[in-house]
Amino acid sequence: MALVVTRDGPVAVLTIDRPEKRNAMTAGMWAALPAVLAPLAHDPGVRALVVTGAGPSFCAGADISDLLGGTDPADPMADVRRDNLAAQAALRDFPKPTVAMIRGHCIGGGVEIAASCDLRFTDPSGVFGVTPAKVGIVYTPRSTKTLVDLVGPAMTKYLLFSGELIDADTALRTGLVDRLVPADDLEGEVHRFAGVLASRSALTQRATKEVVAALTDGGDGEAEVASWYRRTIEAGELAEGVAAFAGRRPPSFPWSG
Repeated sequence: MALVVTRDGPVAVLTIDRPEKRNAMTAGMWAALPAVLAPLAHDPGVRALVVTGAGPSFCAGADISDLLGGTDPADPMADVRRDNLAAQAALRDFPKPTVAMIRGHCIGGGVEIAASCDLRFTDPSGVFGVTPAKVGIVYTPRSTKTLVDLVGPAMTKYLLFSGELIDADTALRTGLVDRLVPADDLEGEVHRFAGVLASRSALTQRATKEVVAALTDGGDGEAEVASWYRRTIEAGELAEGVAAFAGRRPPSFPWSG
């Protein structure tokens, strides 16, 4: 299995473990990813998810040998495209905060995985690119929208038109990543931050994810958030947060999803 899950207390770590191929995703790996994530999504002991790659690379994209292996001769990429989109959706809809920890190559499908996470941390070795123009692939609307939401229309066109690689500084400046951390500090800082996320209100985080998704899809978020206002009282989240603040102690939020 090239998708490996480990646990660090309330933080789950999903490692793409195919370092001999720079963690390129096979068709089988795309197809397997939703089922790997499902038990973590429903486990109340998991409060945050870190996604990373084994060795010096995050993910060099889809394994190109699988791209033409589909069952439809008129559209041989249909099967892998379906599974790729389902994998992205499973990450994007994961109900707890997700952080991509990126080293080295983050190319093509690697960018799709990272962009489907809530946040992205990299070290200076990070190299990023979206390369369908190099092989004549039409990028899907869903993947294109995710890029537009992160970096805007012009930078999306720059990446998709050219297929050129950008360095970690450029990725940070354009919004493709959220933090640029020294190489020696990356793992420690990601796990420190994931621990912070795990200590916060899961109810607040879940509501935030739903509202942000609604806003980026053109809605106003009101329908998504309406029930959360009541749930924070019913679940005791607000009462615990206020009591912890008043008592100058860390909160122990009761809601776990």
